[in-house]
Amino acid sequence: MTMIAVFRSRAQALEYIAQLKAAGIPAQAVSTPKEAGVGCSISAKFEEGFLGRASMILRKKPYSSFSGFMIKKTNLYTYI
Repeated sequence: MTMIAVFRSRAQALEYIAQLKAAGIPAQAVSTPKEAGVGCSISAKFEEGFLGRASMILRKKPYSSFSGFMIKKTNLYTYI
């Protein structure tokens, strides 16, 4: 399933996406869905199988604008 890491800061989202790619995790920038409730922003999109590694990157460098992870189920994203 598709996951996104939601950020309130576009700059931090783009930095996190670069960190994911450097770790070999296929990731891309996507518009944050309205379900996230954070306004207009960018999120990092990746596949659920990479969640453990993506979480590890966040533990190494916490981002102040990180809002949480969301998973896409039946065309809607929900926080996990």
